[in-house]
Amino acid sequence: MCEEIRQQPDALERTLAEEWPRTEQLRRYFQDHPVSLIILVARGTSDNAAQFGRYLLEICTGIPVSLAAPSVYTLYTSSVQLRNTAVVAISQSGESTDTNMVLERAKAAGAFTVGITNEAESTLARLAHHTFLVRAGKEQSVAATKTYTGQLLCFYLLAHAMGASVVREDLQHIPAWASAALDTEDEISRRAERYAFMQHAVCIGRGLNYANSFEFALKLMETCYVVAERFSSADLLHGPIAMLGNAFPAFLFCPAGVTWKSTEELLAKLQTLKAEVFLITDRSNPEAARRIVATKGASVVIPVDISGKAGLPEDVFTPIPYIIPAQLFAASLAEVKRLDPDRPRTLSKVTQTI
Repeated sequence: MCEEIRQQPDALERTLAEEWPRTEQLRRYFQDHPVSLIILVARGTSDNAAQFGRYLLEICTGIPVSLAAPSVYTLYTSSVQLRNTAVVAISQSGESTDTNMVLERAKAAGAFTVGITNEAESTLARLAHHTFLVRAGKEQSVAATKTYTGQLLCFYLLAHAMGASVVREDLQHIPAWASAALDTEDEISRRAERYAFMQHAVCIGRGLNYANSFEFALKLMETCYVVAERFSSADLLHGPIAMLGNAFPAFLFCPAGVTWKSTEELLAKLQTLKAEVFLITDRSNPEAARRIVATKGASVVIPVDISGKAGLPEDVFTPIPYIIPAQLFAASLAEVKRLDPDRPRTLSKVTQTI
């Protein structure tokens, strides 16, 4: 897991270079064949990537996006109207049974289908009209890391193809930001020791980083056996905050931009509760580091300024570099707990469900 986390800058750079020409071809297709709805289908880590895709595509293209419920197709065998729709299936292996079944049904119903996978010879890659390949190389660890960030990058490519003002020059910064995030590894390793006996936690992210709260929680659950709940800062205040109290661990993604105000207000609330707060941020939000001093918590500051370009949200490019400290934390905590994050109990690399 640790080695694959460290491979991410190279994998991202390779994916961008090799997939960009085909992205431009797809952009020309959508210019001639616009869609009025996008449906995303995935499971597990790929479903967390789909959460990011939903925010990115709606924010940057204005096209409404829905997350599919595979059971509607696989168990209830419903016929869904999919005219003028793009259906996007996301799967690391490309062999997720229900994901592929939804894609197959969507294709038969007249939808334009897109696949995002790490496996060029997979069933998913054969089914889809267009496939984005995550050029991450073979992922050995059961806990997905480099395929998750590769999937996020592919959503930027899809956004560009669908007319968003996301351009290659912007995306070329992401591998360097990912590399800067890896520079936090030693600090995170030291901080993980404090959480050796953690049994429960909440992971919090809003907007474009909401997906990362799901992914961070999943990594804590599957590699460290920690019961980790995931929320947006808004949803946490609608009831679940009642379970937080003295020393309750709360992990927050804190980019600059439109989500910071609500996150800062939540931090003030957590301070009154005396929760154990841990922030992930970057140099573009110096106020986050100052706020964590007030809460007597901890922060990991990625040592670069990560911000959006003209016409894009300020936090649009933070999700990939922000998840890397979270991945490192889960791997480090597993080591502290003397667990093997590469082989979590009862799990295998490919999970097939219907």
